[in-house]
This record gives sequence, C-alpha cells and structure tokens, in this order.
Amino acid sequence: MKMRFALMLTALLPLMVACKAQDGSADVAPATEPATATQAPATTTEPQAATPAEAGQAAGSDAATSPEAPRAAAAPRAPQGPAPVEGEDYLTITGGVPFSPVAGKVEVVEIFGYTCPACFRFQAILAPWKARLPADVNFIYMPGAFGGPGDEFARGFYASQTLGVFDKVHEPMYAAVHVERKLRGQSADDIAAVYAGFGVDATQMKNAMASFGVNAQVARARQFAQRSQITGTPSLVVHGKYLVKGKSFEDMLRITDHLIARERAALGG
Repeated sequence: MKMRFALMLTALLPLMVACKAQDGSADVAPATEPATATQAPATTTEPQAATPAEAGQAAGSDAATSPEAPRAAAAPRAPQGPAPVEGEDYLTITGGVPFSPVAGKVEVVEIFGYTCPACFRFQAILAPWKARLPADVNFIYMPGAFGGPGDEFARGFYASQTLGVFDKVHEPMYAAVHVERKLRGQSADDIAAVYAGFGVDATQMKNAMASFGVNAQVARARQFAQRSQITGTPSLVVHGKYLVKGKSFEDMLRITDHLIARERAALGG
C-alpha cells in the first residue's frame, strides 16, 4: 500500500509543480479571499469541488474565451490604480520576445492548466476581461507543458484547436475536471474520453494529440514558458517582456492593463 501511494505521488508531482505558486507565478486566491504576503500554493492538482456560482461563471460564452473568436472593436481602456512597480508587480524577462508577434498588436499570453484549481477560478474573471480587450491586443491561451502527465493536457488543448473545436470545449473542459469530475486519469485515452463527452470524436482527438504538428506546438509552448521564467499557473506574460505578479487575480489584470498601455505607447499606438 505504501509503495502504491508513493508511485501515485511520483506521477502527480509534475502537475503539482505546475499549479504551485512561486515568485512570479500567479496561483493566488481571488480578491474576495484574504490575501497574505505569500499565497498558499496548490498542493495537488486533484480537482477541487466548485460551488454552483463558480460553475456558472466558468461556463461563460465560448466567444469570450477563444483566441480566434471575433469581437467588437473596443477603445483602449485607461489603466486603473497606481503604476506597477518592477520586482513587486512584475518581472522583466531578460531578452523576452512575443510568442507569436503580430504587427501593431500587444501580445498577452496566459499559461494555464486544466487541472489547476487556481486556473479554473481565474478563468471566471479572465473571460470577461478578455472579452473587453481592444482589437490591438492579441490574447493567447497557452497550456503549461512542464513535463510528465501534464503534457497530455497540453496536447489535448492543441488538438482541440487543430480539430476546430476549441471555442466550444475550453470552459467545458474546466467544468468537466473541477465540477463534474469526469476525468478518470491523465492518459491520452482518459483525456480523449472527456472531449468525447463534448461531441468530439475520441479517435480523431487521440490521432491529433499524437501528431507531429501538435507535439511541435507543445514543444514551442514549453520553450516559451522556460524563457519567460514561468514557475506556476496561472501566469500572464505581456508582449514576451513582462511576467505579471499581483496580490490577487484582479490585481494581476490591473497590472496587465498598465503593461499593455506601456507597450501600446512603445509601438506608437
């Protein structure tokens, strides 16, 4: 029994690290919870039960969560609160560059994990913020690929994009893991079975997950995360240059607004 428990802990370790709050990461409690100088890290990626309110928030519109979904043009919003302080509110990434540069646009990347409880909570706040972004901001979801079983979820993410179903499965995937408890394991078969519940053909999903193109995307995401000094999820990186810190999810977005405005000015916008 002890040996079996030890093996289970070994298998879960990469996912535990992925959702762990460290300096520069953002596994923080929502603003409605007491904030401390060092937020308590997520000690496991075993999904935590969500309240009905959380479940409803996380099941928002697909258009709001898709990186490719069209949105109405919005005027740049003025950042709120004091200007962020380097080292306290964000870290400057040495030699940092955008993941996927688009001329005239400021890039914002969220590194997340479907099994990360903090990422699930953050999505409910991130989605409406993202929906209000102006057209000169290129928002990119990026799955954390830290090695181990967690990489299968990253493959599932990119496979969903390859199959053209990401828009309708992103938030349902969070709900399936954290609310409905449909995830039975961390293998490609287990993950494909969850996607099958959304109407995605399981065989096509597994084939896409195993494809050269998807694995190349996972490798590229891993390189970006390493270059950006990502130590936990959820994390936000602005234009490849700044790793957002923050004392709460809302504070992270406030800081991000300031850094977007800074880069917009640098681009001449």
